[in-house]
Amino acid sequence: MDAIMIKESLDVMHIITLALLSIILLLFSAMASGSEVAFFSLTRGDMEELEGSGSASSQRVLDLLANPDRLLATILVTNNMVNICLVITVTQLVDAIFIFSGVWEFVFNTVIITFLLLLFGEIMPKVFSQTNPVKMARAISVPLKALRWLVYPLAFILIRTSSRVSRLATKNSEISIEELADAVDLTDAGSEEEQKMLSGIVSFGQTEVVEIMHSRVDITGLEFDASYDEVRKVIVETGYSRIPVYGEDLDDVRGVLYVKDLLKHIGEEDNFEWQKLLRKPYFVPEHMMIDDLLKQFQKKKIHIAIVVDEYGATQGLVSLEDILEEVVGEITDESDEEDRLYEKIGENTYIFDAKIHIGEFVEAIGFEEDAFSDVEGHAETLAGLMMELKRDLPRRGDELQSHGVKFFIATMDGRRVDKIKVEVNG
Repeated sequence: MDAIMIKESLDVMHIITLALLSIILLLFSAMASGSEVAFFSLTRGDMEELEGSGSASSQRVLDLLANPDRLLATILVTNNMVNICLVITVTQLVDAIFIFSGVWEFVFNTVIITFLLLLFGEIMPKVFSQTNPVKMARAISVPLKALRWLVYPLAFILIRTSSRVSRLATKNSEISIEELADAVDLTDAGSEEEQKMLSGIVSFGQTEVVEIMHSRVDITGLEFDASYDEVRKVIVETGYSRIPVYGEDLDDVRGVLYVKDLLKHIGEEDNFEWQKLLRKPYFVPEHMMIDDLLKQFQKKKIHIAIVVDEYGATQGLVSLEDILEEVVGEITDESDEEDRLYEKIGENTYIFDAKIHIGEFVEAIGFEEDAFSDVEGHAETLAGLMMELKRDLPRRGDELQSHGVKFFIATMDGRRVDKIKVEVNG
């Protein structure tokens, strides 16, 4: 019959030695388990408390956390070594006292000892450390500093091995911008504004200047030879704080006038040489990424840039506000007037500003985003779409049709299309 019996002759000193050693090892195991939770659950407030304390124990904690990889490796190496020694010692202690027959040896050594080790060496210390992380971290900072040097060779091997595995895992777990964008689109968390902001952040590094700039035809500039009265008139009418100044045309930008530089000269006569206040213009290529442009704006401490093509011809203008709007959405202030890009004049009839983006246009008429992708070519605005459809310069009165939509060129501003009437077949 299976049974557990106590040995008739016991080596008392041997048993006491093994018992004391088991208790010491259990305390070390509890210390290692608790220290992992204590150090790595410290909050920002706890760190500020330690930094402001000025005590030696607080400084030791901060020193250990200065190299978290080495600290964690020290704790893990110590904990595993102690647990191995503890299991061996306790097993010898049990064998020195009891005689087992049958499955009882397996039950006692495996189930009961493992349960006691987990309870007193793992669970209870971690629970205590979770509720008192600062107190626990200070208490065990002294033995941990000693152990950091004692187990350094093994900790070093663990750090190097884990860093290589981490690099491989990171390399294999890279996701594309498209996958990240799809993930953002699929999530239901947050408001519509938060969703748009997340989408803007994801696409931020993939957006070119040409996609957000104000096109050449929309630039308000000053002629270099303009009188001071003309300058003041343009400033009052537009409300802009920075205005490009050009020579013969916009391909000859000579500087940027900052309105704040004129404040102390506001009362000067008409012959005032305002040109001497111009600041050097900053030119950027049209295919520059906007995240790179933002860094340049921060570095040079400027808010506006002239966008040029590969031949140096002016294509548009981009500002810091345009970049920020890609993330946070439209930014308006008290000086901005509402810019209505379209008006619905009938059940299926609209008047659109020709400069409206194709994406905004199809959204306004309720079509799918890629509804005109097969005919839009490289066009980005509704006016560009008209040119692609006609394969020639549009003229007032032209009527075009595509995908069940009729387009009428309503008004022109010189050679530029101004307003387009749109009828959607119901």
